[in-house]
Amino acid sequence: MIRLNVFIQVEKSCRDKVLDIARKLTECSLKEPGCVAYDIFESSTRPDVLMICETWKDADALSIHEQTAHFVSYVGKMKELSEMKLEKFNF
Repeated sequence: MIRLNVFIQVEKSCRDKVLDIARKLTECSLKEPGCVAYDIFESSTRPDVLMICETWKDADALSIHEQTAHFVSYVGKMKELSEMKLEKFNF
């Protein structure tokens, strides 16, 4: 399995918009084959930080996910409005 932690740093003026986009991305991603878990977390100590935590069955499922129209669109929009950092773990 593959776990991704995507840290999103966003300015206050864009936070609600980025969170809305992340929710739409999560809704679509949870329906994909090979998606084990997908959720959004909000920092309790830093209001400018969100995190998407996702788990995929294998590299093939993740690769297919990264090519979907919703992924390309929503992640592109989030990158325009925030800074994103990815951590990847195989287990």
